[in-house]
Amino acid sequence: MTVSGSTSSAGARLWARCALLAAVAAVVVLLLAIGDGGLLMLVSGLAALVVSASGTWWMLSRRGPMRWVGALLMVGAPVGLIVLGLRRDLWVTALVALALWGAALVCARAALRGPSHAHSVRAVRRAPPGRPVVIMNPKSGDGKVERFGLAERAEELGARVILLDTSRRSDVTALAREAVSEGADLLGVAGGDGTQALVAAVAVEHDLPFLVVAAGTRNHFAMDLGLDRADPSRCLDALTDGEEIRVDLGWVAGRAFVNTVSFGVYAEVVERPEYRDAKAETALGAMPDLLGGSGSRLDAVADGTSLPSQQALLISNNPYGTGDPFGARRRARLDRGKLGVIGIRVDSAAEAADLALRGSMSSGLNVLTARRVEVTAPAETVPVAVDGEALTLRTPVTCTIRPRALRVLVPRHRPGAPAVAAPLRWRRVIALAFGREEAGPE
Repeated sequence: MTVSGSTSSAGARLWARCALLAAVAAVVVLLLAIGDGGLLMLVSGLAALVVSASGTWWMLSRRGPMRWVGALLMVGAPVGLIVLGLRRDLWVTALVALALWGAALVCARAALRGPSHAHSVRAVRRAPPGRPVVIMNPKSGDGKVERFGLAERAEELGARVILLDTSRRSDVTALAREAVSEGADLLGVAGGDGTQALVAAVAVEHDLPFLVVAAGTRNHFAMDLGLDRADPSRCLDALTDGEEIRVDLGWVAGRAFVNTVSFGVYAEVVERPEYRDAKAETALGAMPDLLGGSGSRLDAVADGTSLPSQQALLISNNPYGTGDPFGARRRARLDRGKLGVIGIRVDSAAEAADLALRGSMSSGLNVLTARRVEVTAPAETVPVAVDGEALTLRTPVTCTIRPRALRVLVPRHRPGAPAVAAPLRWRRVIALAFGREEAGPE
């Protein structure tokens, strides 16, 4: 065990040193090109970023001619930068610098990479359940239940399958509770994240193991559990060869959520009836009103930290990765006992440009963690998207987290479980390169 750990640490240090070398090389390449126009390209690149961000703001927040001007700037600025690089014969330098920076990012991620999430929490072998019940939504994921033969596979493995009647709205919570009253010793769901959250709440209520079958469209929860999203039938292997892990469950106004609760701009767009059939058109049509002042502003308090007048708030069951292009859609862990909080407030093109340049250092973006978040607004009710489902809740709306409340039964062999890493922070990479810190998820 000691040798293995030492080897792992040595490998992480090597990756960290390679990351630093690649990053330094990218800077050196740019510095060497300064005399041949590299400085012009660097300044032009920053200017293009500012112009493109400003154009994006105008495109989203304006109608009529200004929207078209914004779209032109959003696309034209990066195109102009490419043309400038070609005319100055600096495209090779730019490509080399970008390649080196990309290599630096890849090496940095490898240095911070720890065990796969599915194995980063303690897993306990469990005997197969005696009376498992799996609720399946035939419409989820464009018909994955039928396409992958999930009902037949679950029944072969000894589960009772409840197929939702898609011709009417089903009370999933009532079906789950009825299954428990009839003796179910496991509750499972083949469906979207919203349906999973409803059944997960019942499983927590009765301290039963919960089975996730990745039969939804995006399957964010299944992805962060390390389950196989390409073949959801593999998730059912847990019924005969499974192990149990404990993960956190979020709560908003007495309702469970497995991924996110969204307030503000996104929630108001999702609430519109036409959104489901025309997402892009609905969002573009609504944005000028929502960003221009008629959209509701939100105030939030996250464990004592005040977030005033936010246009959008995203509260997540454990924080998502931010600050690098590889981890933004993933949660490194699901058992940290903390909510992720992201607040956005951008009121002008200048603030949009500042956000593009400075990222998380910008005053328009707040990224933090908390155990409790209270959201208030001038109106008595606010639109809220809970795991993608549009709801209207009375203010104030309180979000909390229940640490390790959900017992999830997962297959012992999860081919969809990639190795994940801690958020990419260069201070950690530098410390690791010089042997002052261990690698792995935070």
